Amino acid sequence: MALTKTRQLVSYIAPAAPARRRAAAGDEPFLRPDMGFTPNWYRTALGIDFGARWHTDPGYRRGTILDMRAELKRRFGGTRIGDIDRRDSPLDILTGTFGISVVPAIYGIPIIYTPDTWPDCERRYLSDEELDRIEPPDLETNPFFRQLMAQVDRIAEIEGRVEGFVNWQGVLNNAHRLRGEKLFFDLVDSPQRCRRLFECIVTTMIDAAERLHKRQRSTGVENDFITVSNCLVNMISPQQYREFLFPLDVRLAEAFGCIGIHNCSWNADPYIEDYARVPHVGYIDMGLESNLSRARELTPDARRSLIYRPTDLLNKPLEEIREDLERLAREYAPCDVVVGDIEAGTPDERVVAFIDLCDRISRREQDG
Repeated sequence: MALTKTRQLVSYIAPAAPARRRAAAGDEPFLRPDMGFTPNWYRTALGIDFGARWHTDPGYRRGTILDMRAELKRRFGGTRIGDIDRRDSPLDILTGTFGISVVPAIYGIPIIYTPDTWPDCERRYLSDEELDRIEPPDLETNPFFRQLMAQVDRIAEIEGRVEGFVNWQGVLNNAHRLRGEKLFFDLVDSPQRCRRLFECIVTTMIDAAERLHKRQRSTGVENDFITVSNCLVNMISPQQYREFLFPLDVRLAEAFGCIGIHNCSWNADPYIEDYARVPHVGYIDMGLESNLSRARELTPDARRSLIYRPTDLLNKPLEEIREDLERLAREYAPCDVVVGDIEAGTPDERVVAFIDLCDRISRREQDG
């Protein structure tokens, strides 16, 4: 899909959901804070059970999301945390469903649910023989995918529009959940076995996302991009990324016409030159240890994002946090500043102070 201009994406953290990306509005502030809280934060505040029912019953999930939005408004009114400035209908009751376990579940790995955190999948890894026989599942008949799409149909009935996103993760993340740590030995000892697994996963990601997007489009929602989560990229060498994963990120970008690349809070320096060669990059994030000026130089058209650790929000002196944000303003901005996974016990005043620092710097840059 040829594009005349790179579309930008921004960070998006729905209540109790892992961070996702969405289309930029075009009027984002110079430093745009995006704050998110763990399920345990909401459970501590409201007593919500994030077990299996939360992920399988859209009606129940909707009620808890309204409760969470009300709590965010009570604590952080006047900010944009959790999209609390949006009206309550139509509501995004898709984002966060099944957490990061969707693709492994399509491949038959059972999901483990708990009341106070995101779901995970069982450590039931593919044997050599199973891996050698692996094929992309038929999504038309796949029980888990059919269950997911049945929820999408139900959301369309409730809301009229199917807003939101599924967390497809990335090829390497999904491969690790299917193969375990043996994957990293395979990259050296059995590269063809890895290629087979990666090919199946990328095929499934594209097929599943296209089907979801088509259904959302029928309700008036256009999500014409994909996000890849490369959380484990620092576990492989730049050469291994370039050989095995880069072509698949390119394939995903070309399939959807726009891609967001998530790296967690790691140092992206060893991979940034390759990321810059991926077409249609609308979003990229990294950690403070990265060469931020170099990243800005190499990805001038993408919306850049800095993943700020929630432990730094809690533990660093405010003056040190201000210095971090001033560095972002000099070397990396305009950008998002994402603090996800804020845990229960983090003072609300800290969250508000962080947002205020970002706002003050943004106003200064705007006025200057």
